[in-house]
Amino acid sequence: MDEQALLGLNPNADADFRQRALAYFEQLKISQDAWQVCAEALAQSIYSDDHIKFFCFQVLEHQIKFKYSELTEVQQQLIRETLITWLQAQMLNPQPEKTFIRNKAAQVFALLFVTEYLTKWPKFFFDILSVVDLNPRGVDMYLRILMAVDAELVDRDVVHTSEASYFALTFEARRNTLLKDTMREQCIPSLVESWYQILQNYQYNNSELTCQCLEVVGAYVSWIDLSLIANERFINMLLGHMSVEVLREEACDCLFEIVNKGMDPIDKTKLVESLCQVLQSAGLFSIDQEDDVDFLARFSKLVNGMGQALIASWTKLIKSGDMKSAQDTLQAIEAKVALMLQLLIHEDDDISSNIIGFCYDYLHILKQLSALSDQQKANVEAIMLAVMKKLTYDEEYNFENEGEDEAMFVEYRKQLKLLLDRLAQVSPELLLASVRRVFNTTLQNWQTTRFMEVEVAIRLLYMLAEALPVSHGAHFSGDVTKATALQDMMRTLVTSGVSAYQHTSVTLEFFETVVRYEKFFAVEPQHIPTVLMAFLDHRGLRHTSPKVRSRTAYLFSRFVKSLNKQMNPFIEDVLNRIQDLLELSPPENGYQALLSSDDQLFIYETAGVLIVNSEYSAERKQVLMRNLLTPLMEKFKVLLEKLMMAQDEDRQMALADCLNHAVGFASRTSKAFSNKQTVKQCGCSEVYLDCLQTFLPALSCPLQKEVLRSGVRTFLHRMIICLEEEVLPFIPSASEHMLKDCEAKDLQEFIPLINQITAKFKTQVSPFLQQMFMPLLHAIFEVLLLPAEENDQSAALEKQMLRRSYFAFLQTVTGSGMSEVIANQGAENVERVLFTVIQGAVDYPDPIAQKTCFIILSKLVELWGGKDGPVGFADFVYKHIVPACFLAPLKQTFDLADAQTVLALSECAVTLKTIHLKR
Repeated sequence: MDEQALLGLNPNADADFRQRALAYFEQLKISQDAWQVCAEALAQSIYSDDHIKFFCFQVLEHQIKFKYSELTEVQQQLIRETLITWLQAQMLNPQPEKTFIRNKAAQVFALLFVTEYLTKWPKFFFDILSVVDLNPRGVDMYLRILMAVDAELVDRDVVHTSEASYFALTFEARRNTLLKDTMREQCIPSLVESWYQILQNYQYNNSELTCQCLEVVGAYVSWIDLSLIANERFINMLLGHMSVEVLREEACDCLFEIVNKGMDPIDKTKLVESLCQVLQSAGLFSIDQEDDVDFLARFSKLVNGMGQALIASWTKLIKSGDMKSAQDTLQAIEAKVALMLQLLIHEDDDISSNIIGFCYDYLHILKQLSALSDQQKANVEAIMLAVMKKLTYDEEYNFENEGEDEAMFVEYRKQLKLLLDRLAQVSPELLLASVRRVFNTTLQNWQTTRFMEVEVAIRLLYMLAEALPVSHGAHFSGDVTKATALQDMMRTLVTSGVSAYQHTSVTLEFFETVVRYEKFFAVEPQHIPTVLMAFLDHRGLRHTSPKVRSRTAYLFSRFVKSLNKQMNPFIEDVLNRIQDLLELSPPENGYQALLSSDDQLFIYETAGVLIVNSEYSAERKQVLMRNLLTPLMEKFKVLLEKLMMAQDEDRQMALADCLNHAVGFASRTSKAFSNKQTVKQCGCSEVYLDCLQTFLPALSCPLQKEVLRSGVRTFLHRMIICLEEEVLPFIPSASEHMLKDCEAKDLQEFIPLINQITAKFKTQVSPFLQQMFMPLLHAIFEVLLLPAEENDQSAALEKQMLRRSYFAFLQTVTGSGMSEVIANQGAENVERVLFTVIQGAVDYPDPIAQKTCFIILSKLVELWGGKDGPVGFADFVYKHIVPACFLAPLKQTFDLADAQTVLALSECAVTLKTIHLKR
């Protein structure tokens, strides 16, 4: 072997050596006999370097996986012998191999098993067992090989084929089924016997091997005959392991897999019950005496598995009408509820989280029963109290810097929310009464109560909105009891003064709840000023925490929108109070504004909504809107001049961002309008036209083009909706500027703007489209023809997206009944365009673009395919469009397992049908 190249296998080697090693690996993969050199190196232990040994296994793996059928019988025999020789050496070596080498070796064994077991090597496992006997190193390899075989045959997480094509997968599934069937017939009983011997031999003196073996039993139990494992000698041994500290976690997982196995519901109930009896008599149900949380988390998973298995049996028995057995199973389920509650309420969230599935399914059973017994009602109440307690934050939760632990608690809270929703389905009255009790008790003394208890009390009120659903948030009408309870709690929330609580979690929960129950303020509008003040002062938009300020900005805009006309008395006051929050932050470093520019978008939107929805006259609205937008326009002009003169690139970027924010804010105020009509009614058209005239010069600025263009483009999109044809005079010069020196991304974002104009104004913009059609296409083709590096994924993706945008543009033009825009470009250009569409339909393996191309082709055939179509088009149909409809589906890349491709095929068929109808 090339010793120099092998030096690069060391992770600490420099880049050149590593590159050389990679190239060498690729070379060996193609080579006819390189695998033999590697096989010899392994069989004779030529190399002591771990990375070279691993490398040799990789070469063998590649040979078995991709080129095995090319080998002669003798060569295949050599690979078998090599692996067995290597295995024998493991038991004699002074030091065991590193784990990563043992795992790779096990994978290679498993690959060979899959390839040879049914034909050449039926004694695969017996040969391995005869070599390893009960030697600990040999047993370790044997167990690793078993896990690798299981992963090849069963593991659902492995995507086995690179193509992942449908046929390869079904072939593989059939092959795996045949392998498992053959193993069940020929060797599984012997393998199970070997596991028993290993467990018996090593359970007291080698915990590592015992745990490995338990893992193997757990993996195989899902697809072998359960009676081989679920019998007295095995179960007794496993239960013995449950009281050995180093083994019990793995034993727990193994029992979980046994319980999880699909079987007859009556047998399953018997199995679970007999397990429970033994576990209980072994003292394992006394949770409070156990302080090993890692074990309890596994045990909780086991109890969850047993509970869910019993519930699945109950469901099947009810369906089959066997009421007697169903009743027995229900009793067995009820008997586990006390244990389930102990685990659910456990202070460790992992332990609690693992039992939630059982709890959820148990509530589902109760929901189906016609009446609940007193015990069942007590269980529901106990679950409810547990959920309320577990929803509470603990002291360690870091609100300012949320990390992994915090994210896990947020996920856990989501699981608890599902339980609460299920509780509401079982007993809505009980849930409402419980929440009301906790809420009122906590809020009466909120000043002296810990933050987590106040937060959870408000949180529960918030969660009721989804747990007790109503249409369109009408919580305060309909059911009188519920409406009264919620109304009382909301009144308490807004009048108690709890919004002043000095903790971010309570503050945020207050605002979230106020916005969720906005309909309350329609019933009791007298509380609106109190809540508005909370939003506007140090509790909300001026809070010390940026996180609270940011979230409040969004919630404030939602609150104002939802109250609509009820905001009238407060509009001028609110606009005055938010004046300082509307200021455009200067592009100076170190300036700390209260709100980020993203948060300010919501404040601008809110201001726009307040003005537009007010009952003021059009003149007054116009004045207010001008007051809102004029400072932006003035700042914009000054900043644009500064940008033109700025030398330093960082300074240029800061100024461009600031300009972009100004345009974005103006854009956002227009969200209050739904169409041109509302803009006209408010007398605001002129203000927005002034904005347009102020912002468009930015397009001719040679600096920071991408940022500036993006902002102005977004503003134009909005103005097409708000001002309609009043925008048209500005479009030609704007387009001209945006097409200058543009890149793929610029074009890709510019085309939707042209599509919007085309679809909205149709023939009105026909002259403009005809004029800019070829310049736009030239700009697109120029970018598409730019050479790119072979491995530059992002450049390839950008081109693909641009190609899609180009075809979407042609689709919009033809679909808006404006095919004359294309027809009037001259014969040569028309032909060029048509050929790009044919190319898109056939040559590029992009089903989204292909679908669009076939839509364009069928539309053109519909418009031009008749007797009076353009000269030569009929020829084009037969020479190019018809062949394209057959060539595209025949391409190897045309994958019918992909949904988008199926849609492309459907459009391809429509094209052929249109040709048939037209010709």
